[in-house]
Amino acid sequence: MPETKKVPAIRFNGFSDDWEQRKLGEVGKARSGVGFPDIEQGGTSGTPFFKVSDMNNDGNENEMNVANNYVTDAQITARRWSLIEEVPAIFFAKVGAAVMLNRKRLCRFPFLLDNNTMAYSLGKDQWDADFAKALFETVDLTSLVQVGALPSYNAGDVEAMEIMLPDVTEQHQIGAYFWQLDNLITLHQRKYDKLVNVKKSMLEKMFPRDGASVPEIRFAGFTNPWEQRKLSDLAEIVGGGTPDTNNSAYWDGDIDWYAPAEMEGQRYAKGSVRKITELGLQKSSAKILPAHRTVLFTSRAGIGKMAILQRSAATNQGFQSLVLKDGTDPYFIYSMGEKIKDMAECVASGSTFLEISGKMLGNLEVMVPNLKEQESIATFFRVIDDLITLHQRKLEKLKQLKASFLEKMFV
Repeated sequence: MPETKKVPAIRFNGFSDDWEQRKLGEVGKARSGVGFPDIEQGGTSGTPFFKVSDMNNDGNENEMNVANNYVTDAQITARRWSLIEEVPAIFFAKVGAAVMLNRKRLCRFPFLLDNNTMAYSLGKDQWDADFAKALFETVDLTSLVQVGALPSYNAGDVEAMEIMLPDVTEQHQIGAYFWQLDNLITLHQRKYDKLVNVKKSMLEKMFPRDGASVPEIRFAGFTNPWEQRKLSDLAEIVGGGTPDTNNSAYWDGDIDWYAPAEMEGQRYAKGSVRKITELGLQKSSAKILPAHRTVLFTSRAGIGKMAILQRSAATNQGFQSLVLKDGTDPYFIYSMGEKIKDMAECVASGSTFLEISGKMLGNLEVMVPNLKEQESIATFFRVIDDLITLHQRKLEKLKQLKASFLEKMFV
């Protein structure tokens, strides 16, 4: 049998010793939580009593810092609860659907936990806490799940798991690296979430509410009421089409041909996965849509995904696209996407999946200002969307970097 690898692929300079294989029960202790009656819940000061849902709290992305419930010393004594004072410890779910999320959090101060959760207390002088937090992200607790009505495992299962440990000095170096990386990820996640919330709030305030003719917030210099217009007044509604998929003469051409799945998370349509030929276009009901003036709109099996066309293209029959007339800004219409989507879903029909026709889409009514105000609003939301995209990309890169180093810096 091949010898078990005893060192990671990447190490900090100065470390060369093999890592040691240990069972978790040899270097720490796993403990289940206790029942937490409703009548005892709701406290705002004292000792934190953690539940699975606390992992979702702001500030608890990596470590358990705040709880939804706190209990007093009198409650602890009366209920004979056993406080977990062996900290640091790793907190995680032990029963129910939350188990399958495989989430873990570090706890640095004494706490209590309910009976749907478990804590693994780190053995004294055996662990660096930040290293342990990172190592546990490589541990698949779902592999312990017992077959039954609810996913679950017990403390013995956790303690029987085998891990590889370096000495504490090397642990400290690795732990400090992942602590810094986690903080960067949290920072960009919070910036991203904040921008998403700002955008949501401004969409509500910079477009008129139902029954109103002006929005709550406007740029200086604009005072005229907005006008109610049908989408067909603002754009030509153009459907798509598909030629014979088995005829090779129709495919692998140089004309972009979009499918709805390509719209997921896209602001701009810059090139399709599949392309058709001129002959294929002639053999379908699809039309060439002009660049920069077309807002693609998915019309079936996922209504309302939108993207601004960046170069002329055609679509399949899953679209009813908006080819905008003069006087309408494409990014302004794109920014109204959620409102248009909600209206479209209300009038759509179908049994297998919802679908909206071009005529029905064209009959939807929206409130619009003059072109200059449209352009001001469009510019505002374009900047916000650019910032959201920037932080989303940074966040994705940092998460990918972390996943790569978790794989390479642990045995």
